[in-house]
Amino acid sequence: MGKYAQIVMGPAGSGKSTYCKTIKEHMDVLGRTVHLVNFDPAIEATSDSAYSIDIREIIDVTDVMDSENLGPNGGLIFCIEYLANRLDWLADRLEDFNDDYLIIDCPGQIELYTHLPYMKAIFHRISNSGYNMCSLYMLDSNFISNASKFVSGSLMCMSVMMQLEMPHINVLTKMDLLDEESRERVEEFLETEQTYVLGGLMA
Repeated sequence: MGKYAQIVMGPAGSGKSTYCKTIKEHMDVLGRTVHLVNFDPAIEATSDSAYSIDIREIIDVTDVMDSENLGPNGGLIFCIEYLANRLDWLADRLEDFNDDYLIIDCPGQIELYTHLPYMKAIFHRISNSGYNMCSLYMLDSNFISNASKFVSGSLMCMSVMMQLEMPHINVLTKMDLLDEESRERVEEFLETEQTYVLGGLMA
């Protein structure tokens, strides 16, 4: 079957972890072997051991914040840099899997994908292990329901796609939570000419 991996990215609260767990449950029903991978050191602790690979096995963001006198954002970046400098650990963990499917839950800080080299280096190492990879960028529909936010969100997605240089899919989440007017507006943004969006910016 070959090795495949989904890289699931997006701002905090966009539904990344929910998506990852839902897709795994779906794959389990289909009888496919799927492994969840967590690269977010700040993710909420759970009682289950859902992740086959977890960055929290090698570094704890709370300990980093205390020892390095960093805030939450600085602590998270420190942890990702720590992982990027220990790719042999990741390679060893990946050797445990054969023709399996990885779903990789990533942190929400946009600068990790657009300004810093660490996530790209990590993904490159996974690719070198023989995985066919695709990136998914999750975007909460509630935050793109007017023209200026839609343009901002689109540019953010495009920036990540260009930096990672791999097959890329943008996913709008929580559409069911929009009221009818907002849902129609988002659909108009997606389906009409650019002049419609530009008109919204000028209004």
